[in-house]
Amino acid sequence: MKLLLKFNIIFLLLAGTGLALVAHVAYRFLMQNAQAEVLQQAKLMMESARATRDYTSVELKPLLKNVAGHENQFIPQTVPAYGATQSFNLLRKRYPDYTYKEAALNPTNPRDRAADFEADIINTFRNHADQTEIIGERPTPSGQSLYLAHPIMVKPDCLECHDTPADAPKAMLNTYGPANGFGWKAGEVNAAQIVSVPTAVPIAIADKAYSTLVTYLVITFGLTLLAIDAALYFVVIRPVTRLSTMADRVSRGELDMEELPISGNDEIGALTSSFNRMFVTVVKALKMLNEEEE
Repeated sequence: MKLLLKFNIIFLLLAGTGLALVAHVAYRFLMQNAQAEVLQQAKLMMESARATRDYTSVELKPLLKNVAGHENQFIPQTVPAYGATQSFNLLRKRYPDYTYKEAALNPTNPRDRAADFEADIINTFRNHADQTEIIGERPTPSGQSLYLAHPIMVKPDCLECHDTPADAPKAMLNTYGPANGFGWKAGEVNAAQIVSVPTAVPIAIADKAYSTLVTYLVITFGLTLLAIDAALYFVVIRPVTRLSTMADRVSRGELDMEELPISGNDEIGALTSSFNRMFVTVVKALKMLNEEEE
C-alpha cells in the first residue's frame, strides 16, 4: 500500500470522525438557535398585538363611542382583543405559520373561549402571579406545535362591559346576550395571549442551515485533503521516491549518476545528504576494489 494512500485512509478516519462530531454538535446548536429565532419572532408579534390592544383602548375606543347609533349597534372595533386579532390576521399574510389567540376563561365571544390546554395556561398564570411567560410544546392534529403565552390581566375599564349584565352596554347585550363574559374581577388574570407555530418551522430553519454548514464543511474537508496530499507529495513522497530509485540503481551497479540535490534543512534534507555521502563512499570503495583486481 502506497504511503499517500495510507495517509489518506488515516486522515479520512480521524477527520471524518471529527467532522461527524462537529456536525452532531452543530445540529443541536442550530436547532436551539432556530427555536430561539422563532420564539423571538413570536414575541415581537405578541408585543405588536399588545400595542394594538393599548391603541384600541386609549385612542380608538373613545372615538368610536361618538359614532351615532353605537348604543344599540355593537362596534367590535372598540374591543382590544378584536383589534389585536384582526391586525395579527393581516400579519399572517406574510407569516402564515404563526397563529394568535386571546383565549379567555369566560369570554363574551364564544370563539375566544379557551381550549383545555389554554385554560391550563391561564390557570397557571392565575396561580403564579410572578410568572409572566410560558413557553411549551403541545400535540396537534398536524404535528407538534411550539407556543408562547403571556397573561392578560383584567383592568378597571374592562368592568364597563364585563362586570354584570345589568351594567353592560345595551349594544353588547344585543349582539352576544347576557350569558357570557360577565363577573370579571379587576386585577385577576382572565385570559392569555397565545402565539403558536408548528415545530416544523424551526426544524426547517435548522435543517437548511445544517445542510449549508455540512456542504461547506465537506468542501473544506476535501480541499484540505487535496492541499495536504500535494504538500505531502512534494515535501516527502517525491524526495523519498528519488532516494529509492537511486538506491535501486546503485544496487544494480549503476554508478554513473550525480548526487541528489538537497533542498532545505529538514529531515528529508538530512536524509538526502546522508545518502549522498553513502553513495560517494560506495563509489570510491568499488573503484578501489576494481583497481586492486586489475
